Amino acid sequence: MNEKKESIEIVDFDEGFAADFARLNYEWIEKYFSVERHDREILDHPQEYIIERGGRIFMAVADGNAVGTAALIPAGDGVLELTKMGVSPEFRGRGIANHLMQACVEHARRSGAHTVFLESSRKLSPAITLYRKFGFVETPTDPNSEYARADIRMELAIESGNM
Repeated sequence: MNEKKESIEIVDFDEGFAADFARLNYEWIEKYFSVERHDREILDHPQEYIIERGGRIFMAVADGNAVGTAALIPAGDGVLELTKMGVSPEFRGRGIANHLMQACVEHARRSGAHTVFLESSRKLSPAITLYRKFGFVETPTDPNSEYARADIRMELAIESGNM
């Protein structure tokens, strides 16, 4: 048995990752749901819908290949939305989502955000478990959500490191 332990690196998004960002997210969305208009906006135009709005996209890279991603989008004063988190099926169960979440939480803290929220679906129980592990708590759903599939909303209060 020849098992190779690959190294996972979390890096910032650049245009060279645009196709990977879209692929990694379309992959899970199409498996469990229907792709919605807002999905297409963000996934087909990440520079415009995330980066240019002051957001951040993290990419998990293994041996030069993008295998996971997560994004944060500013959603008001001190509030960030965690969105478009996905890990390639063959790389799940290796802690990549934990590394992506850690990068997102650390960025939120450094940027001075006080809240990170997300919208998801209870159908994605491994994701919900991950969010709870990082301290996210369930809050009332947003009746104006951009996603028909969103049946759970969660928030994480960010503690300031400057106290």
